[in-house]
Amino acid sequence: MSTPNHPGYRPNEPKAGSSGAPIWGGPPTLGQRIDEAIELIEMELRHAITYVNDAVIPQVRRESITAMRTAADTLRNLADRFEKQSNPAANQPYGNSPSNPNKEPRS
Repeated sequence: MSTPNHPGYRPNEPKAGSSGAPIWGGPPTLGQRIDEAIELIEMELRHAITYVNDAVIPQVRRESITAMRTAADTLRNLADRFEKQSNPAANQPYGNSPSNPNKEPRS
């Protein structure tokens, strides 16, 4: 990718030989090496995005749903315990209430 603003740009250098292949007159220039690095980085980034979209996000969703259900069950149990502690007489069977100690069945 050689543009006028790119460090590897050489306006007088031939772009291709008679076969259409580029003419490389030696080791790659700094601009060419940067272009190759950018292409590799873009390719790796595309692979990483695909992996995150295809594998990570679905797994996070599954685990989040499980965690939310576990938290909901825990909160439900905690609310039940609070309810039992705030009204102990209402949760005891008839005859065992502290306000009615004499109504226990006798044998």
